[in-house]
Amino acid sequence: MNNKKILITGGAGFIGSNLALTLQEKYPDNKYFIIDNFSSGNSENPPDFNGEIISADVSKINLNDYFDKLDVIFHQAANTDTTVSDQDKMTRNNVDGFLNVLKFALKNKTRLVYASSAAVYGHSHPPMIVGKNEAPANVYGFSKLAADSIAREHFNDLPIIGLRYFNVYGPREKHKGKMASMVWQLYSQMKEGRKPRIFKYGEQKRDQVYIKDVVQANLLALDADKSGIFNVGSGKATSFNEIVKNLNETLGTNLEPEYIDNPYGHYQDYTEADLSESKTYLKYSPEYDIKKGIKDYFNN
Repeated sequence: MNNKKILITGGAGFIGSNLALTLQEKYPDNKYFIIDNFSSGNSENPPDFNGEIISADVSKINLNDYFDKLDVIFHQAANTDTTVSDQDKMTRNNVDGFLNVLKFALKNKTRLVYASSAAVYGHSHPPMIVGKNEAPANVYGFSKLAADSIAREHFNDLPIIGLRYFNVYGPREKHKGKMASMVWQLYSQMKEGRKPRIFKYGEQKRDQVYIKDVVQANLLALDADKSGIFNVGSGKATSFNEIVKNLNETLGTNLEPEYIDNPYGHYQDYTEADLSESKTYLKYSPEYDIKKGIKDYFNN
């Protein structure tokens, strides 16, 4: 990993900025590039980045105008708003963007690591296993599954590693507003002394994965000798009541939840990643459970 050219699309976003800074710190001799149109990225992300930032839409940019060759592409750029119902808009952002990156990677034999999502599983019963019960419940999930289907067609052409992120939380997500993690949303309410608002009755469970584990999965994908799609989660579902409990412990508060009705018909009540193949082929083993992740997040 010395003297390589590495592109991070969506590098001004939550996951992309954390990844860019970790790569830069771990492999300082590489040349790094970020492409971001800042539609959901933060102009302050990533701070202290020493590479080149290109402001552009990854679904429209001609990568050949900027690069003759890249060694690795980390494709993190996407519209991640799960409340969007415009399928055409979501497809243009997420599927066309992926296709544009993939075409360049195929032409130049560039290793491609890209962000997929647990949204592809919809309401299927956990544990979620790649290749089984993939039935998205919203257009965001459909766009990610479409990209996965395209990727599978080219697994024999070059190294392609898709990472299905579950519910990611951690530093540099504040700018996402309503699309920031529930961990951040609840912390923000409780920090101000307000009761945390969660859907009745807080026993919905999600696989909450800390950003440092997500970044680690991306780094492990650099050495993967097998193309494939792999779950990236904690491997353990956590209820929202448990999150509130851990936040109370971290903040030194004793705030009871305010339970509200859930207006979303497509809501995933229970997600949990099966990590069997992730452990076997990526050597991925998450370090942070919800308690350790919350403590690291808000005590730093």
